[in-house]
Amino acid sequence: MSKVQTVLMEAFLLHLEKERQQSPHTVKAYRRDLEAFTDFCGRHYGQWSWASVDRQGVRGFLGELSRKGLSRRSAARALSAVRSFYRWAAEHHDIPNAAARAAKVPRLEKRLPVWLERGATEELFKQAEARAEGDEFEAVRDLAMLELFYSTGIRLSELAGLDLGAVDLLSDQVRVMGKGRKERIVPVGSRASRALRRYYALREAAAAKPGAERRAVFVSRRGKRLAARSVQRAMHRLFDGISADGAHVHSLRHTFATHMLDAGADLRAVQELLGHASLSTTQVYTHTSVERLKKVYQQAHPRA
Repeated sequence: MSKVQTVLMEAFLLHLEKERQQSPHTVKAYRRDLEAFTDFCGRHYGQWSWASVDRQGVRGFLGELSRKGLSRRSAARALSAVRSFYRWAAEHHDIPNAAARAAKVPRLEKRLPVWLERGATEELFKQAEARAEGDEFEAVRDLAMLELFYSTGIRLSELAGLDLGAVDLLSDQVRVMGKGRKERIVPVGSRASRALRRYYALREAAAAKPGAERRAVFVSRRGKRLAARSVQRAMHRLFDGISADGAHVHSLRHTFATHMLDAGADLRAVQELLGHASLSTTQVYTHTSVERLKKVYQQAHPRA
């Protein structure tokens, strides 16, 4: 990749970070996909420029991703990164983007989100509460995280990034900074509030240690903010105690949405609580509910 091509790509990534306020995770993913694209173009064309890429080049890139065994979803994400770059380049640098715009998005396999049945959810909380009975710091903290995940439906990154000032236990609500730096207010249930108050009482000792991150809500024994990976490990330890094949941290968000809709919650209200920009993103949970109802029908109806 030439210096000119690198400068243009870096300018686009800076635009994502500063102007569109995309998360570091998103910017990193765009960088990875664009670097894979430029690497392919260098091998495919030899000497090339952003303006010289044609439809055959874009199709060849997608074909290479397929041969490498990448899923259709990953290929679609890579094409989205290339298209976003070319839209920006066309607007700011008059570089044509017809080739990227014309490329067909790989047809995605339909996947319903993994979520927990009510029985599995109750068992998960039962085990987490049993672990926390002895006031052991990590067990009490993990229960508070579990309660907050299920009570609010927030994302892993949102929970890991929470500061004390964002959590208001007097009005039982939390201020969440979501994707694209969009802020939303989410109610906190009574059980989650109780779990947080109990955790806060134990957190004081950890937060008083030298070098502690006093603003962070969820911390380690040494007072350091828990990284997202540490939160994942804590939740997976809880999942290991129940029968929940394929469950992961994001499953708690899916479970929150599915249980809300099952109980009759308005779809647009759930959209706002989850922080989805599009209602179509939230609608996948209505499909989940319908599939569950079909399963119940097949099992219960005499002439199903």
